[in-house]
Amino acid sequence: MSKTMKRKPIRIWVDGCFDVMHYGHANALRQAKAMGDYLVVGVHSDAEIEKHKGPTVMKEEERYATVAACKWVDHVVPNAPYFTSLEVMDSYSCDFCVHGDDITTLCDGTDCYQAVKDAGRYRECKRTIGISTTELVGRMLLMTRDHHKRKSSIASINNEDLSTFSSSPSKQSPETKISHFLPTSRRIVQFSEGKEPNPGDKVVYVDGTFDLFHVGHIEFLKRAKALGDYLLVGVHEDQIVNAIKGSNYPLMNLHERVLSVLACRYVDEVIIGAPYSVDNNVLSQVYKVDIVAHGNTPSLPDLNDKDPYEIPKQKGIYVEIENPSAELTTAGIVDRIIKHRIRFGFSKIKFLTFRVIY
Repeated sequence: MSKTMKRKPIRIWVDGCFDVMHYGHANALRQAKAMGDYLVVGVHSDAEIEKHKGPTVMKEEERYATVAACKWVDHVVPNAPYFTSLEVMDSYSCDFCVHGDDITTLCDGTDCYQAVKDAGRYRECKRTIGISTTELVGRMLLMTRDHHKRKSSIASINNEDLSTFSSSPSKQSPETKISHFLPTSRRIVQFSEGKEPNPGDKVVYVDGTFDLFHVGHIEFLKRAKALGDYLLVGVHEDQIVNAIKGSNYPLMNLHERVLSVLACRYVDEVIIGAPYSVDNNVLSQVYKVDIVAHGNTPSLPDLNDKDPYEIPKQKGIYVEIENPSAELTTAGIVDRIIKHRIRFGFSKIKFLTFRVIY
């Protein structure tokens, strides 16, 4: 009998800023990982980004941690060079580089990927329609609620064309065209692994808005997962979040937030549009929940003025988790955006956001 030859794993390089990381970034990483076996992601430093484009919203350590938490990423390289070189790729044994189907340049106009293109080691993935850091920044600054009005029923979406993407920036049209995000069952399936708890697994349930999914959310979910074996996450409806929090919250609509949560490596399953108050249906209808966890900061009452965790507290299954960081909140990120606008101007922020990988 001849020995079966084992195929050499294909290693892939992706790099970018990943500032205010969203599900469009995660979808690019998912597509890149599907092209091989092992995904190495280089994340640029604050200094490198500011040199070529302008200041970031999220600090470099926050961006490194957010990328590392994406379930399709195998290894993160901090302080990756802005110009993607063959030497850097070779140092991590990467076979080829993947980037979105748009042109990315250095401050002098040089194509960041020219060297790997010339070497035949460049591949492209599709940009994700309906989401960009630019649009998210706009929602924060304009304080509109238009993103809540998009269709939220998966069953009602025309699923015929799932490969349509927004136009790339060009000299004639320097800004990416933004299309409304339409959720599809296929996109949900792509992000969900369909994993179920094993017999005897301890199921932990947490819920929240998870708006502008950030490293504070990630650390909370990591700590919640450590309480058991299987993490079930409830994501609240847009209307209930807006009724309780006011203003134009949530800044991302329900399905945008669901995809961001599903991309996190610590999450096993998501309840889409979970009730604000944890009831008996949540505790038993999907899976039997053993622990309900929440941060140790006070939670806002439901619309009926009741404690949303009254039932799990009565059952003795409620556990509080130390809040990871008081600074890292959705409101804190919005505050950073506003301060950036005052200091640098909105056009500078919009220009910066094009150096993100989709």
